[in-house]
Amino acid sequence: MALYLKLVEWKDDSKNTLVYRYPVNGKDINHKSKLTVRESQAAVFVYKGEIADVFLPGQYDLKTEILPILSKLAGWKYGFQTPITVDIYFVNTRQFTNIKWGTQNPILMRDPEFGVIRVRGFGAFSFRVKDPGVFLKELFGTGASYQTQDVADYLKTIVLSGITDAVGESKVSAVDLAGNTLEFNEIVKASVQGKFKEMGLALVNLFIENMSVPKEVEEAFDQRSKLGILGDKTDVMAKIAAAEAMKDAAKNPGMGGAMMGAGVGMGAGVNIGAMMAEALRPSAPAQAPAEPQKVCPACGASVSAKVKFCPECGKTMAEETAKCPACGEPVKKTAKFCPNCGAKLGKKVCTNCGAEMEGGTKFCPECGAKQ
Repeated sequence: MALYLKLVEWKDDSKNTLVYRYPVNGKDINHKSKLTVRESQAAVFVYKGEIADVFLPGQYDLKTEILPILSKLAGWKYGFQTPITVDIYFVNTRQFTNIKWGTQNPILMRDPEFGVIRVRGFGAFSFRVKDPGVFLKELFGTGASYQTQDVADYLKTIVLSGITDAVGESKVSAVDLAGNTLEFNEIVKASVQGKFKEMGLALVNLFIENMSVPKEVEEAFDQRSKLGILGDKTDVMAKIAAAEAMKDAAKNPGMGGAMMGAGVGMGAGVNIGAMMAEALRPSAPAQAPAEPQKVCPACGASVSAKVKFCPECGKTMAEETAKCPACGEPVKKTAKFCPNCGAKLGKKVCTNCGAEMEGGTKFCPECGAKQ
């Protein structure tokens, strides 16, 4: 008489078991068997190496009507009265977190400022089984159990491939890598999700905790920051570069003997101090352009063209004017000819009596002769 399984269930007390093969121990299932599937679990029935039915969380009485695929595969003629041998696998569908990843080899990226540089990174990701049937077909064999470490290395390779591709194509400067980790997370998740799906898995979360560059690139960042504090000036950069070169020369005793090395070292100390002092000295402020000047018509002092009264004599800076006797336009009192009509200005002599009169007068005030 064949023995049958009364209650089929898996009480998972592990933290990293993905698949657990239920120990049948020579027992079969029939219409009296019961199945309990807890939350974050799925039960998969396999008949003669072929997946028959997948059960999600719940309690089941294993009757013919709830096992349509298995009923068809087994070709039952007597309902579920005759016991049947199947393999039962419980798949853990909860999220497995904190799977660490890191770059064993640096990622090459083309930086717009520093050229081709090497970048390293590390972080973590989490995943879960999304399709138990596909997962069993693609990754799980016939073992008794399957742990996260059995698949973690392969998943890390897929994640690192996505990160390498995202960083290489981003065209983001190495200086801005830290500020774009969240964007990289989303890009990589979208690019590798298809690979996970092919295995019945889903990438739930991806975290890039840090992206780092080689030490020499970090030193270049520090040097650029130092120059930024001093000011973006070519002469400052040249002086600092010269100072660094002199320090390197002072450390080399092979050129010119020990005395020359000592002399260079002493000279370098003096010159470096002078160069750094010169580099740190603030630039002289640019002088404002000189104000236009003009001459006071009263005392001849040179004063600003903006003032209305001479600061030396107090006279108005406006030039005294008179009217041209010929055309009536205003002219300077010192002018000899009218700039408007060309008439000669100043005193003139009457052609009849010889009396002096104002320039431009048409009749002599003494004799009345027409001029």
